[in-house]
Amino acid sequence: MTVERDDGCDLLCLDLPHAEEIRTGLPGLAVVEPAAAAARALGDPTRLTVAAALHTGGEQCVCDVSWVVGHAKNLVSHHLRQLKAAGLVTSRRDGKLVMYELTEQGRALTAAVLGLSADAATADPGREG
Repeated sequence: MTVERDDGCDLLCLDLPHAEEIRTGLPGLAVVEPAAAAARALGDPTRLTVAAALHTGGEQCVCDVSWVVGHAKNLVSHHLRQLKAAGLVTSRRDGKLVMYELTEQGRALTAAVLGLSADAATADPGREG
């Protein structure tokens, strides 16, 4: 019995000029590694849900995000710290509250992972149009 493989070429064929053009245009490790870390950060369902809540609602404190996503405050705080470490969230202190907001990269990546429209990725939920 012969097993047919559809995942590779049967011949060595290389369009060297085209391949070299692509290769030289690839981003370096300094760009790829943080991007991969950001993508991994959204690979967890809880973090993706937290990011979705921030994407939809804009800047929020931990208590609000916790209530919105239906998880304990300490769990949400943990995931917000991980999103912040990945560069997807920023935080600022407002008196006794710590407010969290998606970065531009966080908004774009969350929208891409969730399959939201391009408009949704750039819209500012804190402002009325």
